[in-house]
Amino acid sequence: MAHSAPTDAPPLSFASDHLDGRVILITGAGDGLGRALAIAAAGLGAQVVLLGRTTAKLEATDDAIRAAGGAPAALYPVNLTGATWGDLAEVAMTLETEFGRLDGLVHAAAHFKTFTRMEDVEPKDWLESLQVNLTAPFALTRHCLPLLRHSGDGSVVFVADQGGRRHKPFQGAYGVAKAALETLSAQWAHEQTADAPVRFNTYYPGPMRSGVRLKGYPGEVLDQVPAPDTAVPRLLWLLGPDSRGISGQQF
Repeated sequence: MAHSAPTDAPPLSFASDHLDGRVILITGAGDGLGRALAIAAAGLGAQVVLLGRTTAKLEATDDAIRAAGGAPAALYPVNLTGATWGDLAEVAMTLETEFGRLDGLVHAAAHFKTFTRMEDVEPKDWLESLQVNLTAPFALTRHCLPLLRHSGDGSVVFVADQGGRRHKPFQGAYGVAKAALETLSAQWAHEQTADAPVRFNTYYPGPMRSGVRLKGYPGEVLDQVPAPDTAVPRLLWLLGPDSRGISGQQF
């Protein structure tokens, strides 16, 4: 599959049917970037599937989607921290039963506790960070690949972090997992074939107003940090038809 270079900044607005009829699964959809993307994608015609740990948060996202005029979302509560291979296979099977295909998959869920030295990372945090930030995205994508191929225009986006793209101290298990995610995405992109292409890209949204951000910068005034909505346009572009042929890139 061809791997084109990143283009200039995406448009800030899209046609109302930009994602019309597309089925898009978003992890971490109860809060932050996942929530903002779900609302925006539904507003552009997508059937969004919300995956997250807390049912109440997913329901709140669905309420916001309906209030904005989008189609009701499908909710799939699952705790990625303890999700097994079989649990994530069940997600794909449910999608196949309900929709028959998958056009987009965005991994926005994240596990982060605090900045720390590698030698101070607790075993539990190490395992949970790798599980949520790396193993679960791999497993869910692996199970959903047949559905993404059936789409004919499948797009997978892994939400990245600056600490995964250049070596920085105190990133802990989170940084290790995010660095591995970059390799995972690139390798998968290079393995795609022209007859059944699925595009894979990573996207670093920059600092955002979110609960994860607050854990790392507890003294920061969140109102002075950009809202997650500001990072959504690039994701909408990566999920839509205008980014066809763009794969194996870091945005």
